[in-house]
Parts: sequence; structure tokens; C-alpha cells
Amino acid sequence: MSLAPEALAARLLPWFDTRGRHDLPWQADATPYRVWVSEVMLQQTQVETVKPYFERFLARFPDLAALAAAPQDEVMRLWSGLGYYARARNLHCAAAEVVARHGGELPESFEALVSLPGIGRSTAGAILALSRGERHAILDGNVKRVLARVFLVEDAAVSSAGLKKLWALSEAATPGVRVAAYTQAIMDLGATVCTRANPACGRCPLAGGCAAFAAGRTAEIPAARRRAPRRLKCTHMLFVLSAGRVLLERRPPQGIWGGLWAPAEFADEAALAAFVAARYGSAAPRRRLATVRHAFTHFDLDIEPWVVAVAEAGGEVAEGEVRWVELGADGPVGLPAPVARLLEELKHGADGPVRETRPRGGRPREGAVPG
Repeated sequence: MSLAPEALAARLLPWFDTRGRHDLPWQADATPYRVWVSEVMLQQTQVETVKPYFERFLARFPDLAALAAAPQDEVMRLWSGLGYYARARNLHCAAAEVVARHGGELPESFEALVSLPGIGRSTAGAILALSRGERHAILDGNVKRVLARVFLVEDAAVSSAGLKKLWALSEAATPGVRVAAYTQAIMDLGATVCTRANPACGRCPLAGGCAAFAAGRTAEIPAARRRAPRRLKCTHMLFVLSAGRVLLERRPPQGIWGGLWAPAEFADEAALAAFVAARYGSAAPRRRLATVRHAFTHFDLDIEPWVVAVAEAGGEVAEGEVRWVELGADGPVGLPAPVARLLEELKHGADGPVRETRPRGGRPREGAVPG
């Protein structure tokens, strides 16, 4: 027997009271600010990955005013490794906008929230539902999966038709009471029971009314979107070292690692060699390290790291968009995860205990982490 959307809360809430998650860091004091930060961090990122980032971020930026007043480099440093860096830039920009336009407090209206950078319909609904108990529907990835299976929505969840149906179902299913508990409950169900692969239908409180389960179609619902073939890209990074420091550049705000700091990049070895010869002299020794493979959502990136040691760090690049930074992964600026790992290896100097490159055709080191 299929469920009506309005019946979900009656089944989910008792399950949540005994089986749901009640000890997440942002639940202890569910202020609008803390919920906002957690919801942004949780976009396309698992809870266990987010927990330590959230705790470090809130320790440094305990309120919205502290976040708005912070330099962007410090915000990006605390986000380094979490990936999807536009989230951090939007969070910082939105905080400044809230201070300037809303007296330093997140606005209470849905319309004002969605006008802020990085806050969409679902995030705004989650902020108001979880922190204020207001009746607003949400539609994150976990909720999409639960609703698509229970009501056998065959359209892809990212298609306009699928989104229209799922939003209508989410609106109808959201109760008028215990909204915060229901919102957390349906997210918890998707994260811990109604998982993408191998859902635990035997312990799901909605199994008796789930259309996909009854039809034996949980493996194919929600419908997967077509993905382009995974690509492999390559870049050459130049690590210029001097007296325990490395020369880094701020990356453009758009694109991968936007706003983070990294070594200069080149499309090929010839371009890198020409740059080194022009800047540091043709006799400058270059040393190639082992290839690092870094996995992004839609492609893999092979990083060919090169090291050049110079005698003096020029003062003309001490600040601005190019600067000298002390070696090590805990520097003052945000670093892409593979760059931080390479700097950690290089902090003992150009001749430190880094692994030399393998012959061409050898297997590169794997680095499939966000960031």
C-alpha cells in the first residue's frame, strides 16, 4: 500500500526519536548561523568529513560578525581540503552582506535568505526549519532519494520534471509541527538507511509504503543522470624554494581551487623550462618529483611537481597575489590538498625526503581526496 505524502511524518518521527542522529556538532546549539555553516559544508560532502571542519571553523569564527571581519585567506585556509571552494567564498561574502544590510543577524524571511550568495531554496528552508522550527520544505540529495523511491519518481532528480515533482512532494510531506525533527529525520533516513547503494530496506520505517521497494526497483530509483566519460588532465607545478619558503600564487576566483594559493602552473615541461631559464637562468637545476594524481568529481588531475631552489627570495613578491610562504601544510593561506601534502614533504628542503619520480609508465601516487 503506497503512502500519501502527508503520512510520512507520522512514520518518520517515531523512528527519528529512537534511531535518528541527535549528537551532530551543529545540533547542540542550533542557531541560524551554526545551521547555515553546517548546511553549506554538507552540500555534496558527507557528515563524517564535515564534523572536524565545522568544529575548527566555529572555533575560529564563533559568530557571523567574526566570519565577516576575517580575511578571505583565513577563511579559505580553514576550508582547505573540504573542496567545492566557491562555498567558502560565498559564505564569506554573504556574512559581509548580512553585516552591511541586516545588522549582523541572518534575516528571518525566506526571501531575504535566498537573496544572499550561496543560499538556495533548500538551504534557506533548512536554516529556517532547523533553527526556528518554521515550516519550510527542503530538497537535498538525501531527501531527493527518499522521496523518489517512496513515490516512484522515475524522472532524473536533476531534471526539471523530476525537481518539480520532488519539490511538490517535499512541500506536501513537511508537517506543521515538529518541523525541525522531521527535517532532520528525512535527511537522516537518506544518509543512514535509504542509501544510494544497498539501502537497508529491512529496517526502514517507510518500507511498507515505498513504491520502489514494492516494485523491486530501489537500485534504479532515483534515475541516474548521464555522466560524461571521466577525463584525465595533466599540469606541471613549479615549486620555487628559498630559505625554507616557497613561492605561491593566488589562483583566480573561478575554476578549481578558486582563491587558494598554489605554485605556478604550466601546460607542459617545455613551457616550465622556458620560464625557469628566463627567470632564474638556464643553469638553474630542476628536479622532477613523483607524479601526484588527484581525483575531482568529474575528472582526475595528474600533477607533475618540479622543484627549483634559489638563493634569495625576492622582496618584490613578498605580498599581493604572489608571495613567499613558509613550508608546511599549516601555513597562513588556503592550500589545495595535494599542494599541502607536497609542501609537507618539501619542508626539509629541496633535497628532503621526497620520493623521486618513477619512470614514465609507472603508477602515480593516488590522492583521491577533496580539495
